[in-house]
Amino acid sequence: MSYALAFEPLAPWWVVGLAIAVALGLMLLGALQRARGTWWRALATALLLAALLNPVAVQTERERIKDVAVVVADTSESQAIGERSKQTADAIAKLKEQLAGDASLELRVVDSGKASTEGTTLIDAVKRALADTPPDRVAGVVLVTDGEVHDTAAAKDLPQVPVHTLLTGKPGEKDRRLVLVEGPRFALIDTPMELAIRVEDQGAGDEAKGRIADVTVRIDGTEAAKVRARVGELERIEIKLPHAGENVIEIEAAAGPDELTLLNNRAVVVTNGVRDRLRVLLVSGEPHSGERTWRNLLKADPSVDLVHFTILRPPEKQDGTPIEELSLIAFPTRELFEEKIGEFDLIILDRYQRLGVLPPDYYENIARYVENGGALLVASGPDYASPFTIYDSALGDIMPAAPAGTVTERAYRPHVTAAGERHPVTAGLPGSNKGDEDATWGRWMRIADTYPLKGEIVMEGPDKKPLLMLNRVGKGRVALLLSDHAWLWARGYDGGGPQAELLRRLAHWLMKEPDLEEEKLTAEITAGKLKITRRAMGDTAGPVTVTRPDGSTETVPLSETSPGRFEAMLPADSVGLYRVKDGDLTAVAASGALNPREFQDVRATEDLMKPVADSSGGTVSWLEDGVPSTRRVREGRSAGGAGWIGLVDRQNYATLSVSRTPLLDPLIAVILALGLWVLAWRREGR
Repeated sequence: MSYALAFEPLAPWWVVGLAIAVALGLMLLGALQRARGTWWRALATALLLAALLNPVAVQTERERIKDVAVVVADTSESQAIGERSKQTADAIAKLKEQLAGDASLELRVVDSGKASTEGTTLIDAVKRALADTPPDRVAGVVLVTDGEVHDTAAAKDLPQVPVHTLLTGKPGEKDRRLVLVEGPRFALIDTPMELAIRVEDQGAGDEAKGRIADVTVRIDGTEAAKVRARVGELERIEIKLPHAGENVIEIEAAAGPDELTLLNNRAVVVTNGVRDRLRVLLVSGEPHSGERTWRNLLKADPSVDLVHFTILRPPEKQDGTPIEELSLIAFPTRELFEEKIGEFDLIILDRYQRLGVLPPDYYENIARYVENGGALLVASGPDYASPFTIYDSALGDIMPAAPAGTVTERAYRPHVTAAGERHPVTAGLPGSNKGDEDATWGRWMRIADTYPLKGEIVMEGPDKKPLLMLNRVGKGRVALLLSDHAWLWARGYDGGGPQAELLRRLAHWLMKEPDLEEEKLTAEITAGKLKITRRAMGDTAGPVTVTRPDGSTETVPLSETSPGRFEAMLPADSVGLYRVKDGDLTAVAASGALNPREFQDVRATEDLMKPVADSSGGTVSWLEDGVPSTRRVREGRSAGGAGWIGLVDRQNYATLSVSRTPLLDPLIAVILALGLWVLAWRREGR
């Protein structure tokens, strides 16, 4: 409550001023002439002038508006190092205790949240906390942090109040860090590529000279190289990508003599492996309707170098054809199947029979090529059941089925087996059957009868006869397609079918593309969640072990979402690398930036916040020396000193009510003035 005197004149101020001037003139004249009754007339005139001014007593009821102080707790990942998080909690508790009794202050305590790709953003947290507060209500800002703040440039947009920083950690900390200087995003598989790294012992100075650090390189969790790097110097490491597609390359340096955390001893880069060219050898045993289908499919891919030969006539055929009508290019059997066979990524034998074109030794070369890691696709038909079947050559040892010598010729729809519903080559093909239901794709007309021996039967024909079989041989793979009518799908017969997709998957599986592996474990970060996918040929999949960026582990059960596919989801709220392991299978996924700014330097420092404190009138102090006391200071006064920090007292009030009481009634003033004039007249009349 406050009181004040105010004037609410009954006439304009210029009239009041003129009246006062005239009255003063008359009073002065009377005083100079020493006229009797002058002071009575002066008193009467003053009373009339006072009535004209209309004095009012103003009573105001006010309420103090609370000032706002913001305390931001740095909750980024680097704050988990050592005792920093405990220091933060203790400091905030102490500040709350100190300011609890100040009724004129509203204390807002907020967390910064996890670090973003931009690092630790405490100033942004301050802005969010003050979004609804006028600048003239802000008393000050207190940041409890290790000093690794990466948005200090935005501090210029804060209200003009002191910004105090209370530092966790200790001065002069040391730490080892691995820096990825060069890491290509694309590289050719099976071709040397180079990584450039540097190991830094931050804060060690001359002590780090001559130190050696063991560095390990892993690709998709498997060790690929190990080197001894000299600390502080650029080190180049040569590796080879094992497969096409994404390769997660992790480089890790061994712990140094002074470590705050091992999280920044690692660097990660995702490099996409690409093949230079896919070399495919297609040998058609005779011209037929499906031959062009194979050629069109392979030629449609610009990354495929296709070598295609069609055997138009066997060597023993003698029919008097003029020599000028024969092919001018001889079939280079020796060059293809002896000298350069290892250069092909895939060999396709399309309706091929033993008709004397290839000597027996060359079949042995093909079998050896597969055992050493090559890929062979046999697309057969009646040729596989003929007396000249390639099964009766050295290829018989790697074939998954033996011919029965007969061919079944009747319409049927290819049927995906239970194993095929789980196998990535045939799982989820458009139009495929579900269980025992019929597929919706077109019919084929014949199939070579066989006796299955080994491998997986992923598609069946009539009477559950094997139609497509897959087999692993040594380091290589073999696929056997026992019908030459796949081309009917490409022509749209009876509704057609996914011929191109099936053959594409088949070729990629044969060439060991990771996405087509039967037993595969993958991990990816989606919308802040870690999605784990396990593909298996079995009916069940056991739990997997997840290692988080901070080193903690968790066992996660998987649920089947479709045949042969098991999944799990869990929060991925930490920046860094997540590792998933299931037996010999491993997968890695990076959350946030691959090499987060948050861990580029985890040493506590005052260097970043000192300019902000100096420009705002705030302070920087180490919590190791104790939590400073708090004071309220007038605007413009010093806001910090030894052992204390100041918050501005804004002295803001809100007016609740105002009442006015007149101090002089005009009528009473006139009556009194008349009485005084009568006294003055009588005084003059004596």
